[in-house]
Amino acid sequence: MPELPEVETVRVGLEPVLRGRRFVRVEQRRANLRFPLPERFAERLTGRRVKRLGRRAKYILLYLDRGEVLAVHLGMTGRFSVSLPRRRHSVPSPIVPEARLRHDVGEGQGGGDGRTSPLGVPPTPSPSPQGGGESRRRSWHREPPAARGYQLGQYTYEHGKNHKHDHLVFTMSGGAIVTYNDARRFGYMMLVAEKELAQNAFFEGLGAEPLGDELTPAYLAQKAVGKKVDLKALLMDQRIIAGLGNIYVCEALFRAGLDPWKPASRLATATAKPTPAAVRLVPQIKTVLADAIRAGGSTLRDYKQANGEIGSFQNEFAVYGRQGEACLKPGCRGTVRRKTQGGRSTFYCPVCQR
Repeated sequence: MPELPEVETVRVGLEPVLRGRRFVRVEQRRANLRFPLPERFAERLTGRRVKRLGRRAKYILLYLDRGEVLAVHLGMTGRFSVSLPRRRHSVPSPIVPEARLRHDVGEGQGGGDGRTSPLGVPPTPSPSPQGGGESRRRSWHREPPAARGYQLGQYTYEHGKNHKHDHLVFTMSGGAIVTYNDARRFGYMMLVAEKELAQNAFFEGLGAEPLGDELTPAYLAQKAVGKKVDLKALLMDQRIIAGLGNIYVCEALFRAGLDPWKPASRLATATAKPTPAAVRLVPQIKTVLADAIRAGGSTLRDYKQANGEIGSFQNEFAVYGRQGEACLKPGCRGTVRRKTQGGRSTFYCPVCQR
């Protein structure tokens, strides 16, 4: 399942064609995805203008006029394709043609009021401590600069090329046609009153946004005090941190030098004050997510420019998927290991993560 940076990358890809535009036509080709689509879904969307786009955890949020929000969860195989109108005597679009998921594992806050950075994340954090990312980048196929469409969230299995899975087609006032394709139909969409969004059953139990101001060492310590679960399980709990998934938990724990199996209570003193471990961990969570978003995610290929410039954070993993390889931390002679933890693969260095 796509994790937070991948969902944010899709949001960023949709923003140029949706923000400020109206739904001219909504073609609904089935009554349900994972759940039934909202009653009179096409009728309620038609004519509505998208005021802004945001994200909460792994949900893409389209804030509409008249006070409703279209909330979209991509599930496992949900993806959007955008077809741009061709205009005579126009310069080829700078929007890049394609973004796709690189593998079937894994998941910024922002864009909401238009005052955030282009990716909707805080200012650029310091460089990754392990380094070596540039030397491990790969070259990917590049699309011709004249391409007039692009895809967001297409899996390696290329389900998105089968048009029988095109379940919703949105024609926008700017001329763009946005198609939602979902082979397994694990994604879903909801129309929720904006003022009721926080109380909605899918949102009310979500924890702090990892890129927001709410996630601090003090917040994490309060959630961890007295907890007997392991550290990784605490970080994966969406009621504590919303949107943080397996890939980035592994990478953040490595960067912070923390053992995934140690009790989560190590983040707090007996009086719920943050320990040095919590102080190290929180900025590393934010940094690894920001790094991944700038790279277009680790399971996405995101062509944002006509020259084919892409992002591929999977080529900068320090531990994830690197079992049996040497630890990248300077001076460490450890070897990355993989073990199953809570039904998910955990990658870590047993020497420098303590």
